[in-house]
Amino acid sequence: MTRDQVQSVHDDIAYMKALAQEGRRAPLLGGRILVAAGLVFGLAALVHYAAAAGVVMIGGWGFVVLWGVAMAVFFAALMVCIRKDKTKPGAHSLVNRAGGAGWMGVGLATFVLFLSMVVIAWTTRRGDVFLIFPSLIFALYGAGWAVSATMSGQRWQWRLAVGSWIAAPLIAFLTGSPLMWLGYAAGLVLFALVPGLVLVRQEPAEVI
Repeated sequence: MTRDQVQSVHDDIAYMKALAQEGRRAPLLGGRILVAAGLVFGLAALVHYAAAAGVVMIGGWGFVVLWGVAMAVFFAALMVCIRKDKTKPGAHSLVNRAGGAGWMGVGLATFVLFLSMVVIAWTTRRGDVFLIFPSLIFALYGAGWAVSATMSGQRWQWRLAVGSWIAAPLIAFLTGSPLMWLGYAAGLVLFALVPGLVLVRQEPAEVI
C-alpha cells in the first residue's frame, strides 16, 4: 500500500469518526413520547389506585379495559409524535435512530407482555398476574434509559436507568396494597414525564 493510499484510509477513518461524533451531538428527540407515556399511563395508574382504594367502582375485567384504553390513547399520541419527530433535524442521526429503536423495543415488549398477561388471566380466571406489571415496566424503562445513555453519552440518563431498576423490586413490596398503583404513577412521573420534559427543553429552538 502506497503512502497516498494509507493517507486516503486515514482520511476516510477521520471523516467517519467526525460523522459519528456529529451524530452523537445531535439533539435527542422523543421527549414528547415519554411525556405522553407519563401522562396517559400515570393517569390510568391513578384511576386504578382510586378503584383499588374503593373511591371509584371498577370491577373484574374493567381494569383490563382501563389499561387497554390507555394503550390505545398512547398509541394514537405515539403516531403523532413520531410523524413530527421525523421532520426534525437530527432525526436520522445515529444516536436518535439507536435510541428510537431501543425505546420502540420497550414499547413493543410492554404491549406483548400485557397481551400475555391477559391470556394468562383468561385461562386461569385469575388477575393476580397483573400485579407484576409495574415491576416489569420499570425494568423495561431501565433498559430503555441504558440504551439512550450509552448512545447519547448523557450521564444523567444512567441515573434514570439505575433508578428504574431499583424501583422494579421495591414497588413489589407494595403488592396487594392500593399504594402499589399510586407508587407506579409516581414512578411514571419520575422516569417518563419529567425526563421527557427535560429532553424537550434540550431541543434547540430551531428544532422545536
